[in-house]
Formats: sequence, structure tokens, C-alpha cells
Amino acid sequence: MNMFCFQCQEAAKNQGCTARSVCGKTADVANLQDLLIWLLKGVSFYGLKARELGISDPEADLFVAQSLFSTITNVNFDPQRFVLLVDKALTLRDRLQVRFLEAYQRAHGQAFSAPWPEMATWVPDKGDMDEFVQKGATVGVMADPNLDEDIRSLRELLIYGLKGLAAYTDHAYILGHYNDDLLAFLQKALVATADEDASADDLVDMVLKCGEMGVQAMALLDQANTSTYGHPEPTQVNVGVREGPAILISGHDLRDLDELLQQTEGAGVNVYTHGEMLPANAYPAFKKYPHFVGNYGGSWWDQQKEFEKFGGAILMTTNCLVKPKESYRDRIFTTGLVGWPGVPHIPDRQDGWQKDFGPVIAKALESGSPQELEEGTIPIGFAHAAVLSVADEVVEAVQSGAIKRFVVMAGCDGRHKTRQYYTEVARSLPHDAVILTAGCAKYRYNKLHLGDVNGIPRILDAGQCNDSYSLVVIAQKLAEAFGLSDINDLPVSYDIAWYEQKAVIVLLALLSLGVKNIRLGPTLPAFISPNVLKVLVEKFDIKPITTIEEDLAAMMAGE
Repeated sequence: MNMFCFQCQEAAKNQGCTARSVCGKTADVANLQDLLIWLLKGVSFYGLKARELGISDPEADLFVAQSLFSTITNVNFDPQRFVLLVDKALTLRDRLQVRFLEAYQRAHGQAFSAPWPEMATWVPDKGDMDEFVQKGATVGVMADPNLDEDIRSLRELLIYGLKGLAAYTDHAYILGHYNDDLLAFLQKALVATADEDASADDLVDMVLKCGEMGVQAMALLDQANTSTYGHPEPTQVNVGVREGPAILISGHDLRDLDELLQQTEGAGVNVYTHGEMLPANAYPAFKKYPHFVGNYGGSWWDQQKEFEKFGGAILMTTNCLVKPKESYRDRIFTTGLVGWPGVPHIPDRQDGWQKDFGPVIAKALESGSPQELEEGTIPIGFAHAAVLSVADEVVEAVQSGAIKRFVVMAGCDGRHKTRQYYTEVARSLPHDAVILTAGCAKYRYNKLHLGDVNGIPRILDAGQCNDSYSLVVIAQKLAEAFGLSDINDLPVSYDIAWYEQKAVIVLLALLSLGVKNIRLGPTLPAFISPNVLKVLVEKFDIKPITTIEEDLAAMMAGE
């Protein structure tokens, strides 16, 4: 094998990519990512021990989170950027090692003498890309062919949950909202994945703890977003186009959008959202900009066709990047942790300054108006504050029988034709069923005209994938309103679509809250071994999707 990766739903043959990833990741990048993850375990080894002696390194702590985020599917495809990250990981690891050893000597009057794992001691000879790629090939997922498959499965499940946790934590930190416990847990859990003595039960406990920390991270990010930009409001978003030069912004980073809108004010450039940036149209802080004109296109996987037709400048702020076509390669930009070889990158902001989106704006001014894909509007903005403001009406609709079932259809979208299942489920739900959604999975049905129940839209879109937290808050508050002690007693079914690692942390968060009877599709994760799946089924009743007819009948019956 040139590489091995099975972290996303589109892993080849639902087993793993071994030559080049379906997402477009080369073998070199895959091996560099494996090396980076391995070295992060080394950084965490010292970080964890240093914390025990009262020493912290904020730069290293945040670096671990950002580096984990950079390895999420469809974030960074640039090998040179990963070489820089590997170099920095080595520097930070060795700096932490020195600080820990000095502190240990002072505290104990003797040198630290416990065994050192290789991830904490490895030193490259040349430190070039070739050496890093070769080393990465020896420390990846399948590095130890004799490792128990259930231990491997649980380690990888934990690592992928940590990647999602790191992403949401980093989003919150960008907006100045901090929780050191989250960064400390990332390191503790990374070290656990390298612990040869950790049993399957130990790892299961750590996986559930990861879900618990995921709830905290999503709550922190919700607070960061809403305290900065206001609570999302029910909004009808324009999906047509307006005459004039334009910028299309995709991804998840609201601060990037905020700064872009400020810098384009009065510049004669219209700004459109794409993909997971759609929910930004519901935030009060962004509605004041007349040149913020709506959403263009749909889900991430269709971006090559949509970006080509857009014609203007394109800014990718987080994950969901697909290999750029030559037809728009000269007008697409990346920023933050996103990268593609040869694509211009907008540098990170310096303290007290905004990012400089001047090159993006200049490129937009060279372009004409976008090509129209569709027209009309779609409803968004039904996060927890909006839904709970009409909680009495919702409760009344349930008590009267007008609403018999809520179906949570949150998560990710993807290329597979099997995802048409979610469109057909939405279309086939009886009129007394209401969909609760978050994440790009909504693009499978958010443009259907499903109507409303007593004025309550039958698709309540809470926002981005991280806004799945809103769905948890809504469920918890409804349980209180109905006097229920267990949210599993609510008339709520879960039919979740997954693709990448942020969906993994959402799933783990739901499990940590005790949510049961979750359908997961379109396929079950390749990294879940049969025995681990058995545990999830027995403890949480996780199940695969089946046929539309069977699943509809079961969900409406509360099964």
C-alpha cells in the first residue's frame, strides 16, 4: 500500500484508500498527515506530563488542535504546508521536553527516567519531505499488522472524534472564547491512543468522554457565535443572483465572513455564501450589509460545476475543498487551515489586525455577474433560540396530534448516489412529521416544498454541523416541557448522515448524552470493527439505514 486512510464515509470500497484517496489526497499527503498525528502524540506526551507539574504551553496546546483540524477530510491537500506543520510539531515537542525535564528535576531532585516512546524522541536525519513521507508510512493506521482490530478501531474512532472536537474548539478560539479543558483533553486522549496497556474498555470510556467534551465544545462555539453575531433568526434566503461582480465564500468560519463583508462594503462587490456558510445569512450582525445577497449553489461535493458557473472570486475558509478545476483555478483562494498546491493562500491575521482579503476583492472586480443556477428562497435560522421562542406552539402541536414525530436528519452530504435516500425519506414523511436538521445534509431536501404544520415549517434548519448542539438543546427543553426525564421518550427519531470527522464528534456527543436508536448512513464507518459495532448496537441501539419504506415505518412508530 502507498497509503491507508479510512476516516471518511467515501473510503474506497468502504474499506480504505490505499493508492490515492477518493477525496483527492495524495499518498504523500496521507503519509505526512499520519506523521503529524504521530508527532502530536509526542507533543501531548510532554504536554500531559508538564501539566502535572503546573506547566502549560498555550502555543503548543492550540497547535495540537489546529493540526488535528488540518487533517480532517477535504481541508488541506498541500504537502509543503504539512512539512511546515511537522517541523513545528518537532520544535514544540522538544521545547516541552526541555521544560518538563527541568521542572521534574526541580520537583523531585532527580532526572526523569521512565521509558520514552518513539513519538516523543524521534529525530529526523535530513528533515526533508522525502524523509517525512517515508517515516509517515511507518506510523500510520496499519503500521502494526498484529494490533488487535478492536483496539485499532477504538483508537481510530477516538482520533476521528478528536479531529472534530479540535475543529469546533478552534472555531471558538478564533472568536476569543476559550476552554483550556478542551485542549488538555485532546492531549490526554491522543496519549491514550498510543498507550499499549489501554484496554478496549479503557478506550470505550475515553471515546464517550470525547463525546462529552464535544458537547462542551459545541456549547462554547454556540456561545462564541451568538454573543458575537447575535442569535440566528428565521430567514428566507435568496438563492438567485444579483447583477455585479461577486465573491463566493464557503466553509464554516464566520469571522472570515465578517471581515470580508467589512472590507467589501462600498466596493461594488456582492457576497454570496456557499455550502456550510449558508446559515450565516440568519445572523443579525450580517444582515446589515446590503451587498450580502444570499446563497449560491448547494453542497460541497458539487462545487466544481457550481464554482465554474459562478464566475467570480471564491474563498474557502475551512474544510469541504474539492480539487479546483483549471477553469476557476486562478480565482479561488484558501485561508486558515485550508490548502491546495498552487492555490493562492490568504495569510492568518496578526494580533489586532484583520486578514487582508484584498487579492480576493481585486479578482472579484475583474469578473462579471454570476450565472444563475436557480431562483427563489429557502428558509433557515431555526437554531435553539428561535425554536424555543415558539416552544408553546410546538408543544401544543404535539399534544393536539398535529405533529406526531420529529425526525433529526442532521450531518453531512456526499457524492454517493445512495444519499438520495435522505431526499426520499424527507419527501415521503407524512405531513405530521417535522424535520430537524443541521449540517450540509440538508441540501438533500432543503429545497423541497414541504409546507408547514400550524405555521411551523416542516424543515427546521438549525445551521452548520456544529449547530447540531441546537438540536440537543431543543430536545432537552421539549423534554422539560413535557415533564420527561429521558429525551429518548420524546417523539424524536434520528436518521443521521455522516461523511467526515466533525460528524463523528456529533455522533459521539449524542451518545454521551444517552441518545439511543440512531440510524447512521449511508454506510457504517469502515473504521468500526464488528465487535465495536456490536458494543454500539447493544449499548445505544445504533443501526444502519435500510429501505426507505422500512425506516419510515419504524421511525414513525418510534423504533
